[in-house]
Amino acid sequence: MTFSLGIVGAGQFAGVFAKLFAAHPGVDRVYVTDVVAERADALAERLDLAGVHADFEQMLASDVDAVALFTQRWTHGPLVVQALNAGKHVYSAVPMAVSEAEIAAIIEAVRATGLTYMMGETSQYNPATVYARGRHANGDFGRIIYAEGDYVHDMDLGFYDAYKYSGGADWKKTASYPPMLYPTHSIGGVLGAVGGRATSVSCIGVRDQRGDGVFDKDISMFDNDFSNATALFELDGGGTMRINEMRRVGYPSHLRESRFRYFGTEASFEQLAEVSVWQDKEKVTDVSPALATAATMGDDDDALADVAPALRDAFASGMAEVHDASRLPREFVGLPNGHEGSHHFLVDDFVTAVNTGTLPPVNAWVAARYTLPGIIAHESALRGGERLPVPDFGDPEAPVGAADRRG
Repeated sequence: MTFSLGIVGAGQFAGVFAKLFAAHPGVDRVYVTDVVAERADALAERLDLAGVHADFEQMLASDVDAVALFTQRWTHGPLVVQALNAGKHVYSAVPMAVSEAEIAAIIEAVRATGLTYMMGETSQYNPATVYARGRHANGDFGRIIYAEGDYVHDMDLGFYDAYKYSGGADWKKTASYPPMLYPTHSIGGVLGAVGGRATSVSCIGVRDQRGDGVFDKDISMFDNDFSNATALFELDGGGTMRINEMRRVGYPSHLRESRFRYFGTEASFEQLAEVSVWQDKEKVTDVSPALATAATMGDDDDALADVAPALRDAFASGMAEVHDASRLPREFVGLPNGHEGSHHFLVDDFVTAVNTGTLPPVNAWVAARYTLPGIIAHESALRGGERLPVPDFGDPEAPVGAADRRG
């Protein structure tokens, strides 16, 4: 079985994924659209895609079976609902949405249409997450009592250039995006390994002091001046999870922008920029080699032409020893990967889910558990750290009408 796909947004992130979708044997045609028409034309020409649509509405009116959204992070919620209601399966870049209401609308649309929704969270296949998920499944941690997820990416390391590329002359308005409204790289790496959900949170936001017009409430379209935030969550299993979202931090994020720690009653795992260790009550074992990744394309690759040099390591890093590539299509062999080997798995997850009528790992309900806790955490920070309950939309639900979902 195959289906056709429309790429929405032809910016820095879309190009590397468009190449993978076009190569996957479960996809027969790939189209693209962008509000900057020249970018869509250039991507279609470079990858020899099936064609270009003038805009999102024209793409939804076409016969494409699915869309993959790579638009600005605060736009995802409404676009996902619009696409689902138009009868299209949806792959969405992170985050899922920016409010509880938007998340609820997505889940309701998935229920009503029976279509596939998947959020492309790279931390689901971060080598640390994969390693910890396997250990947890084997019971090696014992009971998880505490976990940490950090997304430590300084604005100076590529984000200024990225926002200028996507935001144009008014880029400072959007560069102030609240850190906790983009929590999925950190939360997803914890919950993606140990499961469960957050039930309450207390969060402290750190107000920026750079004074360069970014994270300035008078300029920000989000009325935001937090550049860093730290949240402590209660988990449904009785343990706790600490999440850091940092945009001003002296740390080599080009080496590892997401890092994790998991502590259980029997053993623990800890990660730094270049070192990862497994620890039990008797010894410490360096597992760094099993989690190490290497570049899958050079800095001069055409796919990275618009990507800031400080971001290119993340866009090019491949698989680690802990990854099981045996499930992937042979057409992916030798193709560029990214974000520590996650891109190949994310594309295959979505294509497999659409073609088999099954739930992808990061389906709407799981995506909500990776996204909504950060939204509530931001509200907590605005209230001076007040502890707030984190709502939940329930467990993943089996697709309805899978046999005839592809029109």
